[in-house]
Amino acid sequence: MTRLAAFQRVVRQYEDIADFLVVYIEEAHPSDGWVSTDAPYQIPKHRCLEERLGAARLMLAEVPGSNVVVDTMDNSSNAAYGAYFERLYIVRDERVVYQGGRGPEGYRISELRHWLEQYRVGLLDSQTTVLHV
Repeated sequence: MTRLAAFQRVVRQYEDIADFLVVYIEEAHPSDGWVSTDAPYQIPKHRCLEERLGAARLMLAEVPGSNVVVDTMDNSSNAAYGAYFERLYIVRDERVVYQGGRGPEGYRISELRHWLEQYRVGLLDSQTTVLHV
Protein backbone atom coordinates (compact mmCIF):
# COMPACT_ATOMS: atom_id res chain seq x y z
CA MET A 1 0.00 0.00 0.00
CA THR A 2 2.81 2.40 0.83
CA ARG A 3 4.17 2.26 -2.73
CA LEU A 4 0.87 2.85 -4.46
CA ALA A 5 1.28 6.64 -4.53
CA ALA A 6 4.55 6.35 -6.48
CA PHE A 7 2.95 3.78 -8.78
CA GLN A 8 0.01 6.12 -9.39
CA ARG A 9 2.41 8.90 -10.40
CA VAL A 10 3.94 6.56 -13.00
CA VAL A 11 0.47 5.62 -14.23
CA ARG A 12 -0.45 9.27 -14.74
CA GLN A 13 2.88 10.04 -16.42
CA TYR A 14 2.72 7.17 -18.92
CA GLU A 15 -0.97 6.46 -19.40
CA ASP A 16 -0.69 7.77 -22.95
CA ILE A 17 1.60 4.88 -23.96
CA ALA A 18 0.70 2.05 -21.58
CA ASP A 19 -2.21 0.37 -19.85
CA PHE A 20 -1.67 -0.43 -16.19
CA LEU A 21 -3.11 -3.25 -14.14
CA VAL A 22 -2.70 -4.11 -10.45
CA VAL A 23 -3.15 -7.75 -9.50
CA TYR A 24 -4.04 -8.07 -5.83
CA ILE A 25 -2.46 -11.28 -4.55
CA GLU A 26 -2.51 -12.88 -1.13
CA GLU A 27 -1.92 -10.52 1.78
CA ALA A 28 1.81 -10.18 2.49
CA HIS A 29 1.38 -9.19 6.14
CA PRO A 30 -1.91 -10.59 7.42
CA SER A 31 -2.99 -9.43 10.84
CA ASP A 32 -3.21 -13.08 11.93
CA GLY A 33 0.23 -13.95 10.54
CA TRP A 34 3.45 -12.06 9.82
CA VAL A 35 2.27 -8.63 10.99
CA SER A 36 3.85 -5.43 9.67
CA THR A 37 4.01 -2.62 12.20
CA ASP A 38 3.49 0.06 9.53
CA ALA A 39 0.52 -1.58 7.79
CA PRO A 40 -2.26 0.98 7.25
CA TYR A 41 -4.93 -1.74 7.55
CA GLN A 42 -5.30 -4.88 9.62
CA ILE A 43 -6.23 -7.53 7.07
CA PRO A 44 -6.37 -11.19 8.13
CA LYS A 45 -5.26 -14.01 5.84
CA HIS A 46 -7.93 -14.47 3.19
CA ARG A 47 -10.00 -17.61 3.72
CA CYS A 48 -12.25 -17.05 0.71
CA LEU A 49 -12.48 -14.98 -2.45
CA GLU A 50 -14.96 -12.54 -0.87
CA GLU A 51 -12.38 -11.63 1.80
CA ARG A 52 -9.71 -11.12 -0.87
CA LEU A 53 -12.11 -8.95 -2.87
CA GLY A 54 -12.81 -6.87 0.24
CA ALA A 55 -9.10 -6.28 0.79
CA ALA A 56 -8.68 -5.33 -2.87
CA ARG A 57 -11.49 -2.78 -2.47
CA LEU A 58 -9.50 -1.15 0.35
CA MET A 59 -6.52 -0.89 -1.97
CA LEU A 60 -8.66 0.46 -4.79
CA ALA A 61 -9.91 3.20 -2.45
CA GLU A 62 -6.27 4.31 -2.11
CA VAL A 63 -5.79 4.46 -5.90
CA PRO A 64 -9.16 5.38 -7.38
CA GLY A 65 -9.48 4.87 -11.10
CA SER A 66 -6.84 2.14 -11.22
CA ASN A 67 -7.45 -1.16 -12.95
CA VAL A 68 -7.37 -3.76 -10.18
CA VAL A 69 -7.98 -7.48 -10.50
CA VAL A 70 -7.76 -10.16 -7.83
CA ASP A 71 -5.75 -13.37 -7.93
CA THR A 72 -7.57 -16.66 -7.45
CA MET A 73 -7.55 -18.35 -4.07
CA ASP A 74 -5.05 -20.90 -5.38
CA ASN A 75 -2.74 -17.91 -6.13
CA SER A 76 -2.20 -18.86 -9.77
CA SER A 77 -1.06 -15.37 -10.87
CA ASN A 78 1.26 -15.10 -7.91
CA ALA A 79 2.78 -18.47 -8.76
CA ALA A 80 3.03 -17.78 -12.49
CA TYR A 81 4.76 -14.43 -12.05
CA GLY A 82 6.66 -15.03 -8.81
CA ALA A 83 5.09 -11.88 -7.47
CA TYR A 84 5.17 -12.55 -3.73
CA PHE A 85 5.22 -9.94 -2.07
CA GLU A 86 5.14 -7.42 -4.90
CA ARG A 87 6.66 -7.20 -8.34
CA LEU A 88 6.54 -5.01 -11.41
CA TYR A 89 6.14 -6.40 -14.92
CA ILE A 90 5.74 -4.98 -18.40
CA VAL A 91 4.02 -7.22 -20.91
CA ARG A 92 4.11 -6.27 -24.58
CA ASP A 93 2.52 -8.31 -27.34
CA GLU A 94 1.87 -11.12 -24.83
CA ARG A 95 5.57 -11.32 -23.84
CA VAL A 96 7.22 -10.19 -20.63
CA VAL A 97 9.67 -7.46 -21.65
CA TYR A 98 10.47 -6.19 -18.16
CA GLN A 99 10.54 -8.16 -14.94
CA GLY A 100 11.37 -6.23 -11.81
CA GLY A 101 12.94 -7.76 -8.76
CA ARG A 102 10.90 -9.30 -5.99
CA GLY A 103 9.66 -6.87 -3.40
CA PRO A 104 10.08 -5.33 -1.16
CA GLU A 105 13.85 -5.11 -1.73
CA GLY A 106 13.74 -5.60 -5.50
CA TYR A 107 10.72 -3.37 -6.14
CA ARG A 108 12.16 -0.45 -8.07
CA ILE A 109 9.61 1.98 -9.46
CA SER A 110 12.54 3.97 -10.90
CA GLU A 111 13.45 1.02 -13.17
CA LEU A 112 9.87 0.83 -14.40
CA ARG A 113 9.87 4.57 -15.08
CA HIS A 114 13.21 4.30 -16.94
CA TRP A 115 11.92 1.45 -19.14
CA LEU A 116 8.76 3.36 -19.98
CA GLU A 117 10.72 6.51 -20.77
CA GLN A 118 13.01 4.59 -23.13
CA TYR A 119 9.94 3.07 -24.76
CA ARG A 120 8.39 6.52 -25.21
CA VAL A 121 11.59 7.82 -26.82
CA GLY A 122 11.56 4.83 -29.19
CA LEU A 123 7.97 5.58 -30.13
CA LEU A 124 8.80 9.19 -30.84
CA ASP A 125 11.86 8.22 -32.88
CA SER A 126 9.83 5.77 -34.95
CA GLN A 127 7.33 8.52 -35.77
CA THR A 128 10.03 10.85 -37.09
CA THR A 129 10.29 10.93 -40.84
CA VAL A 130 13.56 11.98 -42.45
CA LEU A 131 13.55 13.09 -46.04
CA HIS A 132 16.82 13.07 -47.95
CA VAL A 133 16.68 15.52 -50.84
